[in-house]
This record gives sequence, structure tokens and C-alpha cells, in this order.
Amino acid sequence: MSLEALRNRLPDYAKDLKLNLSALAAEPALTPQQLAGTFLAAALAARNAEVAAAIAAEFAPRLSPEALNAAKAAAAIMGMNNVYYRFTHLVGGDYRSMPARLRMNVIARPGVEKADFELWSLAVSAVNGCGACMEAHERVVREAGLSKEQVQAAVRIAAVVHAVATVLDAEAALGGAAPAAVAQAA
Repeated sequence: MSLEALRNRLPDYAKDLKLNLSALAAEPALTPQQLAGTFLAAALAARNAEVAAAIAAEFAPRLSPEALNAAKAAAAIMGMNNVYYRFTHLVGGDYRSMPARLRMNVIARPGVEKADFELWSLAVSAVNGCGACMEAHERVVREAGLSKEQVQAAVRIAAVVHAVATVLDAEAALGGAAPAAVAQAA
């Protein structure tokens, strides 16, 4: 499935998402690698097989094997870290000072430019809603020289990809029926 086919799967009520998906696919603030990796990492974090497959078909060929692996690694490691650090951030207390004792070697050696991996980790953290991780990764990418516009572009991509996955999940759950038809059937 292509990105265009994914756009065409969205119902009329999600027209804004269709438009945003198209516009962001050509986002000029990001390098081609940053753009492709952000789309892929966000799609994997959104946990919708159809979205992940369509975005991988569109963007994976634009990435080197190392960058493809790093985008997948960002989704994987942040899937773990976002849960753990969201907990320590929200609960606080002694948990913040305790060592995580979780392996995170890929963060130190992602196989691509550190700033790109951190940008992808930021996008995944936005999808997963971990404020502590978003703050940490935003700080790292800004210190690495990425602009506020690049950070915003990555988060906009994450937001739209997540919303597309949400719509397709909702449509599948409702059997593609309009909400009034579902209410009548109940």
C-alpha cells in the first residue's frame, strides 16, 4: 500500500488528516533521512499495521539499511523508555533517583547521526505521551543544532500519523459505519 492509498482509505470526516499527510510528506524543514525516519518511527509507534505498512512502503526505500534499522530501534527503545520514564515522572519520589536498570545501548550507538535518532525518539515519545522523554530529546536535538522548526515538523508528523492510525482503528471497530448507524444498531 502506498501513502496515496492510505490517504484514500481515510473517510471524509478526516479530510484534514489527508491534507496534512500529503503536506508533511514533502516537509522542507527536515532532511530526507530525518523525514523518512520520523514517518517510519511514528508509524511503528502508532501501532496500526496498515499505517505502518503503507508508511514503510513509502519511506523505507528512502533510508539506508542503517537508518531503517535506527528508525525501528527508536520506536522499539522508546516503547520501553516512554512507559518507564512516564512512570518515574508522574509518580516522582524516590523512583526518579533510582537507576533504571534497563538496557538502552542503542541510544549511545544508533548507527546514524545522533541528532536524527534523537529526533525520531522525540517523535515516538510524542506519540506515546511521555513528557519527560519529550523534554530530554528536544533538549538534545536543539543542542545538536536542529531548529525549532525541525522539532515542530517531527512532532507534526507524529501527530498526523497517530491520528491516521486512530481513524483507521475506529473505522475498523465500527465496521466503517457512520456513528448514527452504530447507535441505531445498539
